[in-house]
Amino acid sequence: MTTIAGSADKTVSTLGSAGLMVLLAGQLLPQIDFSIVNVALDAIAQTFHATATELELIVAVYGVAFAVCLAMGGRLGDNFGRRKLFLWGVQVFGIASLLCGLAGSIWMLLAARILQGVGAALIVPQILATIHVGLRGNEHSRAIGYYGAIGGLAFIVGQVLGGFLVSANIAGLGWRSVFLINLPICAALLIAAPRWIPETKRPVKVNIDWPGTTLLAMLIVCLLLPLALGPVKHWAWPYVALLIAVLPLVALLWKTELRQEKRNAHPLLPPALLRIPSTRFGLVIAVLFFSCWSGYMFAMALTLQSGAGLSPLQAGNAFIALGAAYFLSSLTSGRVVKRLGLAPTLMLGCAVQMAGLLGVMLTLKLVWPHPNLVNLIPAMALVGYGQALIVGSFFRIGLSGVPTDQAGAGSSMLSTVQQASFGLGSALLGTVLARTLDLGGSYLHGIVAALGTEFGIMAVLLISTAIYHFRHGKRSAANP
Repeated sequence: MTTIAGSADKTVSTLGSAGLMVLLAGQLLPQIDFSIVNVALDAIAQTFHATATELELIVAVYGVAFAVCLAMGGRLGDNFGRRKLFLWGVQVFGIASLLCGLAGSIWMLLAARILQGVGAALIVPQILATIHVGLRGNEHSRAIGYYGAIGGLAFIVGQVLGGFLVSANIAGLGWRSVFLINLPICAALLIAAPRWIPETKRPVKVNIDWPGTTLLAMLIVCLLLPLALGPVKHWAWPYVALLIAVLPLVALLWKTELRQEKRNAHPLLPPALLRIPSTRFGLVIAVLFFSCWSGYMFAMALTLQSGAGLSPLQAGNAFIALGAAYFLSSLTSGRVVKRLGLAPTLMLGCAVQMAGLLGVMLTLKLVWPHPNLVNLIPAMALVGYGQALIVGSFFRIGLSGVPTDQAGAGSSMLSTVQQASFGLGSALLGTVLARTLDLGGSYLHGIVAALGTEFGIMAVLLISTAIYHFRHGKRSAANP
């Protein structure tokens, strides 16, 4: 198939519907594996007699490897071809999933989870970058809506599907099936991708920014590992020291990338992209919203199981209404953006989600200790509808000013901050919940405190969006 350079004609769409569906199917793999493992942890602990720290690591090492390698995955795709890197990523992810399913010890499982994270980091940047350079106009906006829909649904489907697979114990595989289910998806992608996904890359290869890559990896490790393991280890001094190291590493990374830019050495995280107002604001959205999202899923799942006594399957099913509303909202988000503009759509999403958070808190107070799928439907649906509008706006705003030859760098930058924020949210709202319990409060008090914290963060995002719209409203409206 003909290779299409990143600087291709901006008026022609080169990615067909079949190719888009293949890309979105590939997006399911890394996103589902963020949440599907959560409901399998208890069964894994019974198999390997794992400690709480080892269980935390099963979740943490995947996220850390994913985030550390994302920017590099985007750069490799720009240089060597995004379809090629997509296929490499699917192969690595499939092999890692097989190793997870066959793991005979906790350490083999941890090593395979790291490899899974690497495979995911090769896959994800290619999806968004290929959409960005391969589609134009309404097709581009619609595809971004689908991308947001699949991403959000995968997070929710992971919890529901994981609960079902562990409970069903198909062929006696138990928790191993949550990893082995990836294999047929990987096989299908390897067959379909060469036929339907066009090859795109930068017109000229650029050198790898090794200093920036090394510093970014150190920064992400120093941020995510303490957030994942610090609460379990009661914030022992090594975890505090790692967090303290984050600020000087940020400063050093920024100086290094500025120096690379002045030398025309193609920095991994180009400062030029951070000079684009829409990209900077996209990063603000990522930190504020995605930390809330992951924190919400974590705190609610823990409360429904440990507080209300629901089974993993029942707790997962409680998110069905959220997922359905999210999907429907995502399918129409492109039309909403076209009618209202980017920033107003984002503000609408914040307002709807905040109303949903109030509804969840009120519902839990009224029905506690017997929350279930039915009585949570209205509030959960509001949360899901608002979340989809926010996610769609995030990708549209964040990429709106990115040149096509920087598509890989731009998408990987947004995705890196997104994944780091996922780790931040679980620690933030989880800590609020745990602290309330430590002070003698009930799970009901704890979840209300956690959701109240999220409500405040979303209020900050709403105000920030209003300021952004006031300063850049015309440009925002012109780039839906």
